[in-house]
Amino acid sequence: MLLYEDIITGDEMVSDAYPITIVDDFLLEVDCQNVIVKKGAEVDIGANPSAEAGEEEAMDEDSEQVNNVVHSFRLESTVFGKKDFLTYMKGYLKALKAKLQETNPERVANFEAKATGFVKKVVANFKDYDFYTGASMNPDGMVGLLNYREDGVTPYITFLKDGLKTVKL
Repeated sequence: MLLYEDIITGDEMVSDAYPITIVDDFLLEVDCQNVIVKKGAEVDIGANPSAEAGEEEAMDEDSEQVNNVVHSFRLESTVFGKKDFLTYMKGYLKALKAKLQETNPERVANFEAKATGFVKKVVANFKDYDFYTGASMNPDGMVGLLNYREDGVTPYITFLKDGLKTVKL
């Protein structure tokens, strides 16, 4: 199993237990689901409940609907205005570039080439995103961007590939 950690904060952001697609050698798109959990319970990332168990899975007062990736990795919701987001990204991308120059200099050119386009795409569709920090809520760390596929109901979270380090468990 592979765990992906923020290279700046060390926060665990996601694992390969979830379907991950690498987009343009720059982003990790992680497919996720909204699931119902008992308050205080762990998320079951197994198969869908059987038809018989479906009634038991109905939401009651001791349950809540959560995003399985957000819940499993204790990602914390954060809010940005466009201006605040641009300020954050400017600082984060600068810090990430510096970290890449130290640890993985062959990735810097690709990173620089694709970062501006990514930020422009997010800003152009800003209202479509929800933002999540790692569990430490460190403002210098990575922010995952939650959006929905074209069907409007299937969630996915985007992380910058170069902002994550892989840890084998």
